[in-house]
Amino acid sequence: MSGTTIPETEQKGEEQKPQKDRPQDPGLSPMESLRWLWTQLTSMRTALVLLFLVALAAIPGSLIPQRSVTPIRVQDFQRDHPTLNKLYEPLGMYDVYSSPWFSAIYLLLFLSLLGCIIPRIRVYLRAVKTPPPRIPSRLTRLPESRTGQLKPGLAATEALEKATEVLKRKRFRVAASEGSAKQGDWRGLSAERGYLREFGNLLFHLSLVGVLIGVAWNNLYSYKGTAMVVEGRGFSNVITQYDEFRAGPMVNTDELPPFSLKLKRFFAEFEKGPVQRGAARLFRAEVTATSKDKTEDTAIEVNHPLTIGQDKVHVIGHGYAAHVTIKDGKGNLAFQGPVIFLPQDGNLTSMGVIKAPDARPKQLAFEGLFLPTAVVDQRGPHSTFPDAANPELFLNVWSGPPRQETGRPENVYVLNKAGLSQVTNESGGPVAIRLKPGTGYKLPDGQGSISFDGWSRWAKLQISHAPGLPVAFTSLALGTLGLCLSLFIRPRRLWVRLREDGQVEVAGLDRADSRSGLPEDVEELLATLAGESPDQRPEPPDPEPVATEGEKR
Repeated sequence: MSGTTIPETEQKGEEQKPQKDRPQDPGLSPMESLRWLWTQLTSMRTALVLLFLVALAAIPGSLIPQRSVTPIRVQDFQRDHPTLNKLYEPLGMYDVYSSPWFSAIYLLLFLSLLGCIIPRIRVYLRAVKTPPPRIPSRLTRLPESRTGQLKPGLAATEALEKATEVLKRKRFRVAASEGSAKQGDWRGLSAERGYLREFGNLLFHLSLVGVLIGVAWNNLYSYKGTAMVVEGRGFSNVITQYDEFRAGPMVNTDELPPFSLKLKRFFAEFEKGPVQRGAARLFRAEVTATSKDKTEDTAIEVNHPLTIGQDKVHVIGHGYAAHVTIKDGKGNLAFQGPVIFLPQDGNLTSMGVIKAPDARPKQLAFEGLFLPTAVVDQRGPHSTFPDAANPELFLNVWSGPPRQETGRPENVYVLNKAGLSQVTNESGGPVAIRLKPGTGYKLPDGQGSISFDGWSRWAKLQISHAPGLPVAFTSLALGTLGLCLSLFIRPRRLWVRLREDGQVEVAGLDRADSRSGLPEDVEELLATLAGESPDQRPEPPDPEPVATEGEKR
């Protein structure tokens, strides 16, 4: 045998069977694959992961400037960080909440929550329709159980009626049951309460879906804008009337809700005493609001916005506008009207630009300060109080050849000095103009004149349309209610068994941990049937004193 060679085919034995004889794994069908994916998506683990990803994906939106909030800061960030901009721009970091990747996480979370909640709703509805569970065969094995003898003269039927009354008073659902002859004749009750706990849990999770719907609806169909309106002038809800405007992708800016406002007067009062001097005491805008339904005179105050349909109008700022008249070198009127000056500090030291591009032979421009309570000291000109106690206008003058009109928009609060030169006086220094209301100034070399005719207040109005906020706020309120129900409702089961020999068995079971009151419920139920209450039960005797070693000796 030692010299015998075993054929290789015999050594492998069964391994030489053709592969086609082995059962092949057919794999998952397309429908089974979809079912597996849906099962993974709707698992609680996936929902928690998606919630974490939504929170993680929202972090860049709070750290990186967003176009929908501060487009100017986005431009500044792109200019200051060109390397990062090459990465952020294609990833949509300037529009995080409307980017495809954030929307994908958002929609997956929405589907996952629905997939988790809908099956639980079906289970809950079946549980509500199902009567309380039957009495266990051995009540003594439950966490809380008591036994006793039925009160003398109390019939079993009457005892069960009293127990039912006690249980229903505590909002238990009660079902009666009887034992068979093999188990021994007995009658009993099954009781259960706490169905609202699972209802609260479902309500809380449904509210999360409602919040997602409300936020999505709001992002798609909301808009918000601001406009500065001078006293005596108005605002119409059209896109060209806004100073700043941002809207969701589904908003048609050509069909904004039609309404208009006229600012009749803006009232501002400030503290004049030594304590908190200059602190605001009253801001109120008296307006005339006109919509397609009616026209009314009303007022807008802080935290008391004006509601027109689904739009809300808030006052978010105020300041002063200087009324000026500008004449050019030919004596023609080049500009007349109010010019808004923007506040720079708490005392409303305000900066502004006055432009007269139609002045001839040279266009004119002025920039400077409007001071409601003007003081000139070592700090230079500034305001010492926000109210208009001593208003003055401080200006520098610029002039240059007329520019060709290109139709490009230009910031009305910034002076583009390209092609302009500062007007100087006879000594070669820049012309500095200081005007009080009712005074004027003639520019050198017959270039024109400017007069300070007076002043008025302006109010910065914010118009917002947020149709999804009621849905989101209602969902949050319902979520809070559901959370309270799930935390404070005590799901509990109680059973009562009356045997033929008069023995009473009462037992209870809590379906949630860290709950109290179960022993008291069992004791009260037993006392109703067996005539023993917790107060009437004999107290245990005091333990005998234990003698110490010294006393024993």
